[in-house]
Amino acid sequence: MSQGAEKVKAAKIQTLKSEFEALSMKDTEMLDDFCVKINGLATNIRALGEDMKEAYVVKKLLRAVPSKFLQIVSTMEQFGDIETMTVEEVIGSLKAHEERLNGQSDNSGGKLMLTEEEWIKKENEGGKLLLTREEW
Repeated sequence: MSQGAEKVKAAKIQTLKSEFEALSMKDTEMLDDFCVKINGLATNIRALGEDMKEAYVVKKLLRAVPSKFLQIVSTMEQFGDIETMTVEEVIGSLKAHEERLNGQSDNSGGKLMLTEEEWIKKENEGGKLLLTREEW
């Protein structure tokens, strides 16, 4: 390969590495979308012949996720072997945590019971609180 082509390749690797290092997940971003980005950059860097270890990508992934994942990231770092963990294992754990978070936020929105003060206020406003048998 010519020296010019090597320089272009080295420059491309540097650009991709800079993108990789600057990457961080936004609070509103979906985990799947972010993982596609980080895996895509790692694949492109490796395709250019640069050695990028799995543990390096795992550590970057754990550093780049927002604070809502802090609990699971801390657990993985304390009790898991980050050096031998695969990106897929980390993504699986993060996705499971994200689903649990989404489940909690979905369940906490509705209110099933009223306080006595709320009940009296609704009755006084003319609101119907109970259905008759016929209405049911």
